Amino acid sequence: MEYDLIICFETHVELNTKTKLFCDCLVSYDAPPNSHICPVCTGQPGALPVLNKKAVEFTVKAGMAFNCTINRLSRFARKNYFYPDLPKGYQISQYERPFCENGHLEITGDDGKKYAVGIKRIHLEEDAGKLVHSSDSLGSSQSSLVDYNRSSVPLLEIVNDHENNPIRSIAEARAYLEKLRQVLRYIEISECMLEWGQFRCDVNISVRPRRSLQLGNRAEVKNMSSYKFIMDALGYEMGRQIDILESGGRVDQETRLFDEVKGMTLPMRSKEDAPDYRYFPDPDLLEVRIDQKLIDKIQKEMPDLPDKQMEMIVKEFGITRNDAFILTKDKAVSEYFMLCAGVCEDRRRLANWIIKELFKLLNEASCTIERCMVIPDDFARLIDLISSGDITESIGRTVLGEMFKTGSSPEAIIDQKGLKPISDDKTLKEMLEDVITKNPEAVTQIKSGETKPIDFLMGQVMKKTKGKADPKKIRNLIRKILAE
Repeated sequence: MEYDLIICFETHVELNTKTKLFCDCLVSYDAPPNSHICPVCTGQPGALPVLNKKAVEFTVKAGMAFNCTINRLSRFARKNYFYPDLPKGYQISQYERPFCENGHLEITGDDGKKYAVGIKRIHLEEDAGKLVHSSDSLGSSQSSLVDYNRSSVPLLEIVNDHENNPIRSIAEARAYLEKLRQVLRYIEISECMLEWGQFRCDVNISVRPRRSLQLGNRAEVKNMSSYKFIMDALGYEMGRQIDILESGGRVDQETRLFDEVKGMTLPMRSKEDAPDYRYFPDPDLLEVRIDQKLIDKIQKEMPDLPDKQMEMIVKEFGITRNDAFILTKDKAVSEYFMLCAGVCEDRRRLANWIIKELFKLLNEASCTIERCMVIPDDFARLIDLISSGDITESIGRTVLGEMFKTGSSPEAIIDQKGLKPISDDKTLKEMLEDVITKNPEAVTQIKSGETKPIDFLMGQVMKKTKGKADPKKIRNLIRKILAE
């Protein structure tokens, strides 16, 4: 029997605010444990929360980016459950009135067509603290410590809609998560650093017989922050549920954990539904009213999103769609390209050199483009020097390597290193005649119709000129001399 796969994510995104959601403690990812806490974020009796306005603005911004309806009236609720890292015994979240609802994110589906993945809601809540587990020499946990620095950090939860265009495959799941993270970084509300836990998700997965209208019971795999492990968990869980159905069993609705070593999910507890959390409006927080003036302000400040940026680069600069896709995957790279393109004449070569040559240097140095010493104006002038024939591509790569190390301009490096190309025909002809005299067999082969020896002769001349000659000019001179 064939089965449909239904995947929905509850994605948690830590917002890039300076302070926490309900107090003025600083948000910090490298501070000593429990150094950024106060009576509010540790749930002390009598401490009252005060809402961070910037976090609300970031939530509205996300709602706009993901085509949501922005609710003008919203409220916070208490979500009751006990974890050691949740000091109040409840989490301040949202339930019946979230800030954003009924949106979508467009990805490319497995069939190559655009597919609008449904987003049911986007709400704002506080993060929990962080448990740090110790272990003995055998790897078994002996004790756990709690760091409350993360407690009450603003957390955005983006929930897919399992009844409205859910994710249909593991490949689409990865495409959705990558696109979601890309957009969040473009609108600059989160760095989405997976290794810091700023972008993590709970994975809901179910299967049902093909063309069935009834949804199957779902399993939720909790708190994952690695693309690889998320895909591995989806693959394992899909197979596990299909095996149960094929054997005539029933899939239980439950919460599971993914064992990264064994590559399998393991039962954790029965899956809770909303009534289990005993939601009720938080009595310490007023309802939030968002006026049109704030919505208009946020809308005006919205940057171009990746899809729009890609289309503009393709249309205005004649860049291939493939290259434009790569250039717009990261906002910082897209901005770097745009600054270069404003002063560079050869935009296609520019795109090619960023993707092939600059990316190579960045990867080797484990450097981001934000910290790159090659400023856009200098990079653009280097490309134009190559395009105009003032320097060869070989010299250009040498110059770029020095620019990357020193931050100097291309002109200064060419002068300092004596890299100005040899363009004098007389000098090149003398060198070439010397090479031809020393390699009579290659000349005989060329005159008999072979073409490969031409490359050999060109290589010999390039060695003599230390890469300062134009290969096209050398090739033309070889043909001209041998035809005489």
